[in-house]
Order: sequence, then structure tokens, then C-alpha cells
Amino acid sequence: MTIVQLEYLVALDTYRHFALAAENCFVTQPTLSMQVQKLEDELGVKLFDRSKQPVVPTEIGELIIRQARVLLRESSKIKDIVDEHRGTVAGEIRVGIIPTLAPYLLPLFLDNFIKKYPQVKLKVIELTTEQLLSKLNKDLLDVGIVVTPLQDDRITEYPLFYEEFVAYLSESEKAYQKEFILSEDIDPNHLWLLEEGHCIRGQILNICELRKQNAHMRNFEYEAGSIETLKRMVEHYGGVTILPELSLKDLTDRQRLQIRRFHAPIPIREVSIVTLRHHIKKGIIEAMKTEILSVIPEKMKQSDAGKVIDLG
Repeated sequence: MTIVQLEYLVALDTYRHFALAAENCFVTQPTLSMQVQKLEDELGVKLFDRSKQPVVPTEIGELIIRQARVLLRESSKIKDIVDEHRGTVAGEIRVGIIPTLAPYLLPLFLDNFIKKYPQVKLKVIELTTEQLLSKLNKDLLDVGIVVTPLQDDRITEYPLFYEEFVAYLSESEKAYQKEFILSEDIDPNHLWLLEEGHCIRGQILNICELRKQNAHMRNFEYEAGSIETLKRMVEHYGGVTILPELSLKDLTDRQRLQIRRFHAPIPIREVSIVTLRHHIKKGIIEAMKTEILSVIPEKMKQSDAGKVIDLG
């Protein structure tokens, strides 16, 4: 039994297709197939049911694959231990980040991080929280940048900062006349939301203490795919939406007139780096955490003045 065989085994479980698994392991399909077969012969059990498409693990195969993931995770710590001993920040790290953070947070720290740590190969992908956690648990990601708390015992959370929610509304809204607003000032039938799958959707509904009612304001329903689209919908069709603080950075002076902050306790979201409990690449993750915190305003590093909103 070799580490390489275990890598092929896990890849086949991840992609459930011999050709795709081989492609992602940078070997030919016959090579991968032969090594998986060799491992099965050595163990004396069938690890995959090849009669099904896509291929699926057998009952004993699932148990062995689970242990293989643990072994691979632990074996990869050896190089991390050496790097940490040398004080080196190097290697590849795969980062997942949710779409309501990516366009606002990444430009703040990414250039500095890449320049400061040229020996780090950074792979970043935008995913919803559900997708990100799935990939994290399959070892397809090393770390996630998400909104927490997640209430997941498999995950370790390292809170970074606390982002205020604000209302973004049109002049036709009654709340536009107020300096500060309450949740009850928001008409649920005028509320623009992101589509299902975005954690911020549930938070917005929790802020407004509602589950959206049937819309009466307009004769069509539209659920946006991005925060930028939410802004445009308010500007063109009226109504109101809720935005996180980092998304306000590039607003024009005119757009800033449409912002209304909430009365205390101010609704906020907790942004964290998350890993599996027995994570690796500690040096790179700590470096990333440091670089992010270096560009975040001090007032956002504490939650004292706000109320963290549940994910829904």
C-alpha cells in the first residue's frame, strides 16, 4: 500500500469517474486503474462497484476511503512541519470564498499577500457556503473564508472581523426620510433578495424578522445573483435591500445618499477563516489571516456594538 495508491483511491471517490480522476492526478487512466486494482488485490476486497455509472464505493470501500483521507491529510503535514521549522511560508493552498465577500475582500489584501509570499501558490474559487463546506470535507479545499457561526463540529472557525449591515433604499421608501432605521421600517414587499443558496439571504430575512410575504409592489419577482445586482434593482425599480459594509467602498456620493444605518444593536455578520479540525498548512493560513486583518479597519475587529445575525 502506497501514498500514491491512496491518492488515486481518494481521487476516484471524489470524481466517480476513472478518466476524470486520472486527469486530476496527472496520470493516464490505465495507470490509475491499475494502481486501484493493485490496492484491491492487496487488501482482498473490492473498493468500487464498477458496474454502476458513475462508479460508487462499496460498503467496505467507503470505510477505507474515509481512512485514506485521514492518512493523506496527516502525511501532508510532514512538509508543513519542516516549513514551519524553517520559518518558511510556501506551498499550494486552495481557498474557497463566498460570492458576497469575494469582490470586496480579495482586492484589499490579495496583491500584498502574493508579493509578500512569492513561494505560495494560491488557488481561489467562489462558492456558496454549502458548496464550500462540501469541498472542504472532501479535501478539495484547504481553507474557506465564510460567514459564521456554522454550527458544524467538523469545522474550526477563526473569526476575522464583523461587518455591519446597512439598508440601501430608493427615495420613494418611507424610511428614506429617517436618519437611522429599525427593522420594522422595511416593507417586506419592497425587499430585493439574493437567490437561494446565499447565506446572506437568510441573514437579511432575519434582520427584517420576517419570511418574505407575497410581493405587492411590483408585478414580477427577481432574485439577484450578486450584491451589485441588488443595488441596480433598487436604483432602477425602487424598493430596498440590505448590504454588507465592505460593499459600500466604491459607492458614488449620490449612491451614499441611499444608505441608512440601523439603530443599535446594529446587525452585523461575522466573517471567519474556516478549516477542518485537523487542518494543515498552518503557516500559510496564519500569514493570510495576518494580511487580511492588516487591511480591515479596527472598528470592524470587534463585535461589541453589534448583534451577530444568524445564517437563517
